[in-house]
Amino acid sequence: MRILLINPNTSQTVTDLVAGHVRRQIGDRAELLAVTGRFGARYIASRAASAIAGHAALDALAEHGNGCDAVYLACFGDPGLLALRELSPVPVIGMAEAACHEAATAGRFGIVTGGAAWEPMLRKFVGTLGLSDRLAAITTVAPSGGAIAEDPDRALAALAQACRDCHEAGAATVILGGAGLAGLAQRLAPQVPCPLICSVEAGTRAVLAAAAAPPELTARPNPMESIGLAPTLARRLAEP
Repeated sequence: MRILLINPNTSQTVTDLVAGHVRRQIGDRAELLAVTGRFGARYIASRAASAIAGHAALDALAEHGNGCDAVYLACFGDPGLLALRELSPVPVIGMAEAACHEAATAGRFGIVTGGAAWEPMLRKFVGTLGLSDRLAAITTVAPSGGAIAEDPDRALAALAQACRDCHEAGAATVILGGAGLAGLAQRLAPQVPCPLICSVEAGTRAVLAAAAAPPELTARPNPMESIGLAPTLARRLAEP
């Protein structure tokens, strides 16, 4: 079984962090091919950066997707998720979608992530999943996920307080959202009075299940002529 992990940020450090965490989780159950966005923001923290990342994710799928059994969009916020599903012949799992659905099974949930711009973006995202009534709170800390990945120790106290704030707002579980926060749930758990969900781990569980499930037949979009795109993506869009 082969899984394509796409980090649509352009930070190789974040890709390496997430890929290492995912490889430890999947063990010998699957081979992991981890790729980094070819263009765009170093770490997504705005709607514009997210829109560009969706294109970068499609570009990565077209370049590296052949021979894979599932695709893991390893970016909290899932930029380009629906477009990826439209073009991919295999299942595509979004980190944020997987984490939110897992958290919602336990009741109301909170989300903690880095970067203030994510709060309104994630509220809208949760709404598209039909889970707004399950969302208790979203709390952000000042450092971006990229900055947290570079120096997690410096952010631990603020992250722990943000998780406690979500719990006080009614969250039964709290998602630590973002590729740059991979592995921090275990470190923070002793400081928080409710279960924490690592979004990277939730996405990994979901993509393993999707890759092992029987394939589903999906309709392909109509072939599309395009200009200015990478040749691999242009060919994928033009396929019947």
